[in-house]
Amino acid sequence: MESPSPSSLRLLTSKIVTVDPSSGVLNTLENKTIHVSASTGRILSIEDSSEDDLHFSDAIDLRGKTVLPGFIDTHVHFFLHPYKEASWDEQVTQESTVERTVRAVVHAKNTLLAGYTSVRDLGTEGAEDADVSLRKCISEPSRLIPGPRYFCASRAIVATGSYGPKNIQRPYVTEVDGKSGADPASDLRWYGHLFDTMNGIKLLQDYPARALSMASPRIASRSVPLFSKEEVTAMVEAAHRLQVKVAAHCINPSTIKMLVEAGVDTLEHGAAMDDDALESLVDSHVVWNPTFAAYYSYRYPGSRAWDSLHKVFLHAVNKGVFPHGDNALEMKLMHRLGMTWDEVIRAATWVAWRSIRPMYWDSKEGQDELEHYRTSRWHDQRLGDNEVAVGCLFPGFAADIIATDGDLVNDFATAVSPESISFVMKAGVVYKRNKVPCC
Repeated sequence: MESPSPSSLRLLTSKIVTVDPSSGVLNTLENKTIHVSASTGRILSIEDSSEDDLHFSDAIDLRGKTVLPGFIDTHVHFFLHPYKEASWDEQVTQESTVERTVRAVVHAKNTLLAGYTSVRDLGTEGAEDADVSLRKCISEPSRLIPGPRYFCASRAIVATGSYGPKNIQRPYVTEVDGKSGADPASDLRWYGHLFDTMNGIKLLQDYPARALSMASPRIASRSVPLFSKEEVTAMVEAAHRLQVKVAAHCINPSTIKMLVEAGVDTLEHGAAMDDDALESLVDSHVVWNPTFAAYYSYRYPGSRAWDSLHKVFLHAVNKGVFPHGDNALEMKLMHRLGMTWDEVIRAATWVAWRSIRPMYWDSKEGQDELEHYRTSRWHDQRLGDNEVAVGCLFPGFAADIIATDGDLVNDFATAVSPESISFVMKAGVVYKRNKVPCC
């Protein structure tokens, strides 16, 4: 790369915590200046700071703070809000798509200002393809609204008759007034989406047999496998052929092991995971998203689901199978349950990007491009919002940069809270400075 040009921004730092992309190890850099391209939103270089750096009009002083790559939330639902406010059925059937989209816009802005510069949305749950339009409004070149880089999956894939909302008069119909929470696999619309809209697909593999709920509520509440291994493998192969990753909603240990063998990319929830299922993850490429925050917020500690997830996570920490964060509460819970602060930060940045990034980056061509970043043999050009490398502060990567006023080592929970995030930059654009939103 050439030296920073006059069109670059300078971020003066006293402490940077980021992964080394060569080794995947979290490092601390001291007294560095980050040079950011104002035209492409990528990091040009990270150099030793000098006294002269402060005198430039484009200098941003972040000294005294801990500077980090933007956090990545790998399991969100921007088109839903807490079930304590309104149930899933009420949101899907009683809130219009317009209202839910407005809420999603607010959620996107709040998420970005909390320090999350990338997210993966795993389903609109009845708002059809509104997430695709939201992505267009957030992304370059439109950038109509503030929000994180938005990887979306649109409608989840389910077995026919297994999802909701349910019509009491017609219990086998999985929609109410035309509102359906997901697409059945028998409807090949999901395959068509692979060609033009989705950054990933979500497969609901373990789920309660909701059609039985009126006659057998206890049985109906139990999660059962919805697809055979052959069916899952076929869907995974179809998605991977088109360079789309697959996230799978799962609960039961036997299902988890089958999904790993079928080649899915991420496991969502996994509340009943056991030691054998954990072992199947150790040597695989699959990343586990435990979604602690969802269980903690909705099924509070003391419930069977929370207690099960709590215990299995303690086993996972001891075995070295590290999931990545879902949001600030998720990160706090991961730390509280035994992960060290640096393991959580690595999981919520570098590991998170590796789990949601386009499959291009896993290919030889993508790995060669990362090697070019390491050897400074790359061309500074603007890339699409969801194709640029993120999750690390390094030349060639996106300038998705945040800073906290807190102490990650001694008070992790406070340090990652939105109130402590004093600076947010995404793609070289400042959205929050000195704790004041710029949008």
